[in-house]
Parts: sequence; structure tokens; C-alpha cells
Amino acid sequence: MFTQFGATAETLSKASSMVFRIGTDAHLYDDPEDVSIAPLLDSKFDSEKCEALKRLLALIAQGFDVSNFFPQVVKNVASQSLEVKKLVYLYLLHYAEKRPNEALLSINCFQKDLGDPNPLVRAWALRAMAGIRLHVIAPLVLVAVTKCARDPSVYVRKCAANALPKLHDLRMEENTTTIEEIVGILLNDNSPGVVGAAAAAFASVCPNNLSLIGRNYRKLCETLPDVEDWGQVVLIGILLRYVIARHGLVKESIMMSSCATENSHSENGGSDADFRLNETIDNKGFGVYESELAEIVSRSYLEGPEKYLARSSHAYRGSSERDFSCSTSAKSNDDVNILLRCTSPLLWSHNSAVVLGAAGVHWIMSPRDDVKRIVKPLLFVLRSSYASKYVVLCNIQVFAKAMPRIFAPYFEDFFICSSDPYQIKALKLEILSSIATDSSISVILREFQDYIRDPDRRFAADTIATIGLCARRLPNVANMCLEGLLSLTSHEYLISDMGSADGEAGILVQALISIKSIINLDPLCHEKVIIQLVRSLELIKVPAARALIVWMVGEYNSIGEIIPKMLPTVLKYLSWCFTTESLEAKLQILNTAVKVLLCSEGEEDMGIFKRILSYLLELAKCDLNYDLRDRARALKKLLSSHTASHDLEDEGKSLSENKNTQSAVQGLFFGLQTKPSSEPINFHFYLPGSLSQIVLHAAPGYEPLPNPSSLICDELGHGPNDVQGIKAVRGPTNSDSYGVDGSDSVSESVDGESTSDYSSQCSISGSGGGGEGGSASEIDDDADPLIQISDVSVNPDWVPQKNGESGLDNFDELISKKTLESWLDEHPSSELIHVRRFSARISIGDIGSRVKLKSHKLLDPAIGSGLSVDYTFSSEISTVSPLLVCVEVSFTNCSSESMSKLLLLDEESSKGLDSTEHALETSESESTPSKDVPTLVPMQDISSLDAGQTTKRILQVRFHHHLLPLKLVLWCNGKKYRVKLRPDIGYFVKPLPMDIQLFTSKESQLPGMFEYIRSCTFTDHIMELKNEKGDSSLVKDKFLVICESLALKMLSNANLFLVSVDMPVASTLDDASCLRLRFSGEILSNSLPCLITVSVEGKCSEPLTVSVKVNCEETVFGLNMLNRTVNLLAEPVPADL
Repeated sequence: MFTQFGATAETLSKASSMVFRIGTDAHLYDDPEDVSIAPLLDSKFDSEKCEALKRLLALIAQGFDVSNFFPQVVKNVASQSLEVKKLVYLYLLHYAEKRPNEALLSINCFQKDLGDPNPLVRAWALRAMAGIRLHVIAPLVLVAVTKCARDPSVYVRKCAANALPKLHDLRMEENTTTIEEIVGILLNDNSPGVVGAAAAAFASVCPNNLSLIGRNYRKLCETLPDVEDWGQVVLIGILLRYVIARHGLVKESIMMSSCATENSHSENGGSDADFRLNETIDNKGFGVYESELAEIVSRSYLEGPEKYLARSSHAYRGSSERDFSCSTSAKSNDDVNILLRCTSPLLWSHNSAVVLGAAGVHWIMSPRDDVKRIVKPLLFVLRSSYASKYVVLCNIQVFAKAMPRIFAPYFEDFFICSSDPYQIKALKLEILSSIATDSSISVILREFQDYIRDPDRRFAADTIATIGLCARRLPNVANMCLEGLLSLTSHEYLISDMGSADGEAGILVQALISIKSIINLDPLCHEKVIIQLVRSLELIKVPAARALIVWMVGEYNSIGEIIPKMLPTVLKYLSWCFTTESLEAKLQILNTAVKVLLCSEGEEDMGIFKRILSYLLELAKCDLNYDLRDRARALKKLLSSHTASHDLEDEGKSLSENKNTQSAVQGLFFGLQTKPSSEPINFHFYLPGSLSQIVLHAAPGYEPLPNPSSLICDELGHGPNDVQGIKAVRGPTNSDSYGVDGSDSVSESVDGESTSDYSSQCSISGSGGGGEGGSASEIDDDADPLIQISDVSVNPDWVPQKNGESGLDNFDELISKKTLESWLDEHPSSELIHVRRFSARISIGDIGSRVKLKSHKLLDPAIGSGLSVDYTFSSEISTVSPLLVCVEVSFTNCSSESMSKLLLLDEESSKGLDSTEHALETSESESTPSKDVPTLVPMQDISSLDAGQTTKRILQVRFHHHLLPLKLVLWCNGKKYRVKLRPDIGYFVKPLPMDIQLFTSKESQLPGMFEYIRSCTFTDHIMELKNEKGDSSLVKDKFLVICESLALKMLSNANLFLVSVDMPVASTLDDASCLRLRFSGEILSNSLPCLITVSVEGKCSEPLTVSVKVNCEETVFGLNMLNRTVNLLAEPVPADL
């Protein structure tokens, strides 16, 4: 019957499992065979592709290696099916690091998907790109994250925030500032979901860059209640750190109140004794211990417990003073108030971690009288899971130690449940010992009586220890606790012997330890207790318990009148049973005999004690344990004056001769007597809610609170929408945008020589400031004048209205006459007040004649036997092929003899290229038929070159990549010299003439992924402005000087067309903000436009922050062009120029 029932149950179980699997993909795990996967991946039906991809993911989940399908899976990345695309992305994330070369094939599809109208596709593409942890695509990922950080979809922006820690993990040190500023943009987002993800990115990327928080602090506080749970946990910690770093601790809080109380009391002239008495009365029995503990908690939070306890001594704690200048008041500080107000609703969150985080904020920053609001929410969390309960109890334990009065009325909430694990029981017992008061101790002790009878004897022993702690904290109940403990010991030693269970023995030992701690409070009043314990020595068989009683005999041998009289009998008994005692009991017997001898006063008793000690030392000398034998030999040597002779005269002489030894023995066995209540406080306190507080040591990543008031006000922005001093924007614009600091894809040539050493000079900076700027200067007629002053914001087709009102277009506001007068340093009308910033478009004089091309060394005369070869990139355009770059080469004979047959030839670079160069060459020229274009158009040879003569030739060169040098061979006098012609990306473009309208139109067609921004510091104009001041006869406009410096720097190093120069017009004469230059060019290889916008921020007489924006459809070329331009502008101009 039972067999049939079992078979039926098994059948029913299988049937029910089959029913539950209907409509799911569980069947994929039943057939691990992958034979049919390859044909399905190549199918033209999306459903079959989905089936194949699901099988692959099922195999991955079971631990199979299916990386051999990688090429077939990558082909489906461009599928139009969302389900197929999602599954392909999951597969690529798993195997991208294992198959990096194949993974790179999908990058173009990812970039294309980033512009998909569906936000889910954009988010998936970004997650896939960020999940491919390859350094070679890190700049592209950074560009994608920057683009998605301004995406209209909340989900895409959230994915961008989640991708930032992955980028940071790639150790992109040169882009750290860029990543931090993207974090700042996302922290300023209006969506709570994005803010939560941005907070997690902030904690991972730049947890100490609190200036990012200051610019959005109030907005973050107001958004906090709407952020998702785990984002709230992170954001609460960030906001707390910011408030402390900005304003310091709150004077009224528990972190500072103990110091404030002491200072105020000392100012009132009260005595220390009165202060302690009053505090004891005010604290309802908790005593000064609470204030001292609160001080340790505060310093541990700020310094870390290891650092604080390592250098904290009694003298240090007594002399330490708090700096109240680094503190604030909760009553007057708005930032503190808004943080406390916005975290108050979170105390009742359904997430235990959020409750604990909010409670930590109120514990640290709330005034002392308001801390009690955290009690009920924490007690409510105790109804959740055991794990949450344990974490919360660990933190309540700290709160109860430092401020027990707030939990004292709720002692019943900490009573033990029978289902509680042992760890939770132990924590509740410790909390009960901390919060017990005279009014509640009777109820608590009755509860403890039940705990002592618990089957878990370890828990019962902990309860007995807790009774001892309560007796020490509350002297009024010490006698009652002592009576209960004595009755417990009388019961335990009756049922305990050497073969008893460890649990019962542990209870007896713990009861004696608790009795010992109570006796230590007032030994004189507990003489009878000691006598009762000594009398029970014959019945107690537990070694540790016997050792404890023997210790009490030696420690209190001179207490009262009865104990000294019974000492000879007790020592004789201990000597008689010495050989049968345990090791710990034998050691205590020796110590007790020595203490009794040193404290004895009568000559008769001293003789008895000396004989007993000598006998014990002889027994110990023959013991099997070497520790005991060593102890006996050491004691015999130290007490030689007592044990060597029994003659009283010799004894007196011996004592007089060994005073030093006598004092050493006294210090060894009695030491420095301290008050029982002044025990050292060496608790380890960590921040509430941290992992370190649970494990009681600094876990990886733990950071204490920042130093109070350590955040300088100047580091903060001036509004909630300012990030790093710039105005955050939504979506790409023509002049104000954020970009990335892309790194070069190739940084070294095949010979290991650096071909591109571009490093980040500064963080991203926008160009739309919020202040005012302008310039006014008298311009001499001989200097280059400002020609054509036209409004930058006026549409060319605009016609003035009859009513005098100014027309507006999509870019800016029409410049007014009075504003222009102000810019020209005339006196404007008083009623005009400028609110907006205006700009005017100017034209610079003939600047082409002042352009100086940069010269590069091709062959040094020391190497070329006196032949010096230099080259400069020419702005001429090759008539042979658009792939060729014109280079002007100068040959100079620096020797005293003539040279002949000078010729430059190609070294057949195709033979010397390694795989990296070949890959770059392929990617660079795969779209252009370059097979018929020579690497070097043959130059006309130089038959002879006389001494001191210089001859120039124009070379037409085809570089394999705009970062890789070209290897050439120079022949001279029959000798061959190998040289390298290094490219300059600025001459891989040609000028593309256009007007501002066409520039703006093309720029708007290249947003997002085709827009790259970096910033740097520009200083070339400072020297010229100083020279202008020195020459009073020639004074230029400051803006004109800056414009000319920027234009000359750009045009001297790149073959570009200067489209326009926009100059700010405002009442502030030294503000160059909104100064903007636009350049255009066309890439030689594919005729794609490359647009460069240079925007300026700062004052004319100081180093300027220049933001460079490149709009280019060729991603790699645009990034490298941006890096080249930024490093060029950041490089100071040589002194000889």
C-alpha cells in the first residue's frame, strides 16, 4: 500500500512539474545538444534565431563553452528583431573578453543602435558596449556614455550612469575628470531613477569629490524620498558626508553635546565633582560613562577606531578639546535642516537598509533631544528577517551604549524569542544590560530567570554574565543579583563534577566571574560571600571554577577579620590537593601563596606561609608541565629572601638587602590598583549601517566621515544647475555641450616611438556662462582694426520692426544700441540693466600673412654628416590624389663640402608593417580605393648641394594612418639614411569655405556620437597683453589679442578655414566668456566635413578655459583631431615666437 502511494506521489510530482513548464523555456535545459544551433543561427526567420540563441544561453548557464558560435552570433547583431538583438547582446557580453577581435566587429552596430528611435535599443547598445571591457574601445564607450547622459529617455540615462563605474574600472586615468563631470551631469537629472544610479556611480568613481554634491545639494535632498531604495541608501551616505565636510558636526548632537556640556559647565565655574554628580542624576543612573562613550563614538566616526584607539590614552582623552569653529547649529543651518527633514520619511521605509541609513543620519546630525525619533522605526525593523534583525541589533547595540536612555522605555522589545538564533540572543542580552534602569531591572531579572533554564547552556551562561553587568551598572540591585548567583552556584556545583557536560561547567564558571565582578565593587561588604565560596571548594570540581575561587582568596586575603584567620587552613588544604589540581588551578595556588606571604604581618603566620610556599615550590619544581616548573623557578629566585632560611635574624638581614627585589615582587603581584568603575573603553565603533560595524573591523572600502568643515566654499558652484562651474544643458546645442576626453586608439609606432602623446589637460567645460563679460579698449590706427561688427544672434533675413521692438531667433537676443555703447566704453543710459549676455560677430584683419607653419626635423646634421633636413606641412592640395598630403622639405648643407645626389624614396612600408599597422591601415582606407595611389610621389632629385646652400622640394605623401609615421630612405653621396616622416593630423584636411549659416546647419546634422568635446587652459595671450601694456603707442583690444592668438595657433598647425569669430558684448570689460571661433575643414580621404568650435571662458588677463568641440562623422579621426587640438592649445607658445 505504502509502495503504491509512494509511486503515485512520484508520478504526481512529475506531472505537476510538467504542467508548470508549459509555456516556458525550461525545455531548453533538457537537451544540451548543440547540433541544431548552427543552422538556426543562419536561418532567415527571427523565431528560429531566437530559439538558437536561447539554447546557447541555456548552455552557458549550464557551464558549457559555446564561444565557437561567436562569428555566427555577431552577424545577427544588426537584426531588426528586438528579441534577437537582446539575446545577441547577452551572448556578446559573456564572450567579448575571450574573443576581443570578433567583438570589435560589432562596435559599429552598437554605435548605430545608439541612435535608434527605440530607447530600449539605445539602452541595450550602451549596456553591451560598457560590458565589453576592452581598453581599445574605451574612448568610444566614453563618447557613448556622454551622449546617453543627455538622452531624452530616463532609462537610457540611467544605463549611462550604471556604465560609468565599468568605465572607471578600466583604469582610464586620463579620463577620470571627464567621468566625474558626467557624474555631475547625471546628479543634476530631474528623474529620481537617474539620480539613484548617478549616486551609485559617484560612490564608485569619485566618493571624495564632494563639490559635485554641493552644486546640487538641495535638489538631491528633495529628490531623495522618490529615489529607488538602494539608490536612497547610497545617496543618504553621500549627503551626510557632504554636510559634515561643508558645515561640520551639529553642536546640539550627541557627537558634540558631551564636549559642549563640559565646556559650558567649566565656564560656569562648577567643580568637576558637582558636574559628575549632576550628570549622573540627569542621566537616570547611566553616569559619566555615557558621555565618555559618546565622545569615543564621535571620534571613531571621524578618525576610524583603529587610528583613534591606537593613540588615545587617558591623558590624551582628558586633554583633547573639540574645535567648535568647525561645527554648526541645527537651528540655523538650512542644509542640515533639509537633510533631516527629507530623511525623516525614510525612517518608515519598507527597506531595512534605508531605515538604518536614515537612522544613521539622525543619530549623527540630529539634536540630542530629537534622536529618540529613530527608536520606533528601528524597533519595527526587528520584525523582519533574521538577517535584517541581526544587522539592526548590531547598530542598536552601539546606540544603546552611547545613549541608553532613548531605548530604556522599550526594554521589553529586546526580550528573547524562543526562535531567535544564538547571535541575536547574545545581542539582545547585551542591549538589555545597557538600557536596564532601576525601574525596569526587576522585570528584566525575572525574565533572566527563565533564560537561565534554557536548554542552550551557552545562552544561559551569557545570561548570567549579563546579570553581572547589570549588577555593576546598577549598585542598588547588586545584592539581589549576588544572592541569585550564589544560589545558582550552590545548585551548579552539586550537579557539576569533572565528567559533567561543558555547558553546566560553563554556567558555574560564568556565575563565579559575575560574583567576582560584583565583589570587586566593594570587597569589604562581601567578606561573607568570599568565605562561603572558599567553604565550597571541596564540593566544586570544575578546574576553572576552583581557579577563580583561589584567585579571590589571594586577591582579598587581607579583607575583614575572618579571612586572615582562615588563610593557614585554606593554604594547607590547597597544598594537600596541589598535585591533583589542573594546571590553571596550580598556577593560581602558587600566586595566592605568594600574595598571602607578602601581605602577612604576624611572625608566626609568616613562618607558616613561608613553609607552605616552599613546599608548593618544591612540588611545582617536579611537575610534568614546563610552564609550572618555570613559574616555580622564577618565584623561588624572586622570593629567595623568604624561602632560603627560616632564621628570623637572617630573614631580617635578607629583607634589608633585597629591597629592590621586594618592590619588584610587589609590583608584579599587586600592580597598580585602579577603581573598579574606571575600566578602559576600547570598543570599536564604525559608521551606522556599514559592513564594518557588523564585522567589527575596517572592511574593504570603508571610509570614516570627512573632516568637519574641510570643504572649501570656493569649490562649490553657485546654483543647483551648475556643474564644475558650467551650466548643464539637455541635448546637444551649437555652443554649450558636454563631451569626452577620448584617448588615441594607437599611441606608439612599430618601433616603440611615441606617435601620439596626447594627455588630458583639463576637464570638460561648457561655454555658456551665467555672468557678464565684455571688453573695451582703444585701438590705434596702425594696429589691425576690428572690421565688421555684426550681431551674432540676428537672422540675416531679419527686418527691423516699425514699432522698434527687437526680433528674436532661435539662437539669442538682438543686441541693443545701449549694450553696444557699453561695449565700446561709452556711457550708456542708466535705465538699461543687462540680464542676458550678448555677442557680436567680428572679422579679423589679414591674419594669413602672420601664420607661421611649424617645422619638424627629419634628419639631424650630426647624424647626416652635415646634412640637415627639415619639413613643414604645406596647405597646398595635391593634384594627383586626395589621399596625398603635401610636405615641404628643406635640405641644408651644414658642412664645408658639397653634397650630391640627394633623393628621398619610400622604404616599401607594406613590408615593414606589423599586424597593428596593417589593421589601422585597413580600417583607415577600406572605403577608399588606394591601390593605385603611391606612398610617395617621386621627387626631383638634387644633383648637388653646395656648402651652406638650402634647397626645398615639395613631397606628396600618402600616410597609412594619421597617427603612424612613414618610413623613408634618404640618399646622399651614395649613403643611405633611414628617416621617419611623422604625420600631423591637422593637414589631413583641407579648408572648406562656408558661411555661418551653412556651418550651423552642418553642425546640427552631426550631434551626439559625432560630437566630441574637451577643454584645456590657454595662456598664449597673456604675454602679448603684457607687451601691449608696455608699449603705450600701440594698444590693441583685449578680445582682438585673444582672437588672434587662438586663430594663429589653430591656422599655424592645421589646414583649416576660419568661418567666424563671435565676441561677447557686456558691461564687464575683462570677461572673455562666450568668445567663440569656428573653423571648418574637409577630410582629404573621404571628403567628410570636420567642424571645430573653440569657446572661451574666463577673464582676459588670466589663463582662459578653452573648450574645443569637434563635429565629425569619422569617429576615430574626430577624436584624434580633438586630442591634437586640445594639446596644441594647451602648449605654451615658444619664447622666440
